[in-house]
Amino acid sequence: MRIVIPGGSGQVGRMLAQFFQERGHHVTVLTRGPYTAPWQTVHWDGKHMGPWIETLEGADVCIHLSGKSVNCRYTAKNRRELWDSRIGPTRLLNEVIAGLADPPRVWLNASTATIYRHAASGTEFDRPMDEAKGEIGDVELISARRRAPWKWNWTIRLVKDWEAAFFDAPTPRTRKIALRTSLVFSPAPGNIFAVLSNLVRFGLGGTQGNGRQYVSWMHEADYARAIEFLIEHEELDGPVNLASPEPLPNREFMAALRDAWDVPNGLPAPAPLIRLGSLFLRTEPELVLKSRRVIPGKLLNAGFRFEFPEWPEAAEDLVRRWRERQ
Repeated sequence: MRIVIPGGSGQVGRMLAQFFQERGHHVTVLTRGPYTAPWQTVHWDGKHMGPWIETLEGADVCIHLSGKSVNCRYTAKNRRELWDSRIGPTRLLNEVIAGLADPPRVWLNASTATIYRHAASGTEFDRPMDEAKGEIGDVELISARRRAPWKWNWTIRLVKDWEAAFFDAPTPRTRKIALRTSLVFSPAPGNIFAVLSNLVRFGLGGTQGNGRQYVSWMHEADYARAIEFLIEHEELDGPVNLASPEPLPNREFMAALRDAWDVPNGLPAPAPLIRLGSLFLRTEPELVLKSRRVIPGKLLNAGFRFEFPEWPEAAEDLVRRWRERQ
């Protein structure tokens, strides 16, 4: 197959490029800064048409991953960049793909599981969210009596706009899938796994917040295999959750990660401390405190089998591979 990955120069994009390249497919990554790699890289800016369009003509698959990292403070400037870096390239690709003589047969566009409402453990809001019955967030609530910070609502509106930009423009000859992705864990520097592992190894990997908030996660091997599965199964389209079938509360999640690193204890981080720390780290506490209990209903119903369905085994594998790389 010919696979084109716009915005594929980040960690997930490089992982997918390597995965498909090793399986004999021709991979092209569209990137603002071309780099040396075993696969083809072509310049694009995500804003204007150009010679990069030729890579999509006759391609089999488009996997669009553009978007500024959400690991930042949601200032007015960053909110504009987060919006522009997602909606702009998606609208551009819609225009380009609709006009191709031989467009890709399937287009997978990045999205996020953050679109679902806060699934607060221990309250009436606590239930898993799949594609069919999951509740899209509107006015986020911490509890029945307390609203979530306004920034939680803003991120949901961002994802809604992103998926609307993707689905609202017709591409009759191209099947569309929005990848509602949870946290993807990889034993690589800079990944969320590295961040949490460093906390654990320095004795700071205890419960975060009240520990009842759910963590939705996915091992990188299952993520790549799920993308391949979605490409092959032509009956699947629309939003698809990319997450392990076994999300778990933060308290259990961090305990399993400590076990994998053979670290018996970790200092807890109460919510006020997380909010304070996020100011110094120039990020948002939502990334840790929002409860995400996402279930991959479409993948499971279509017969996808997870290699790592449960976090303790996934954590052990990731730690082992991290140590081998070191």
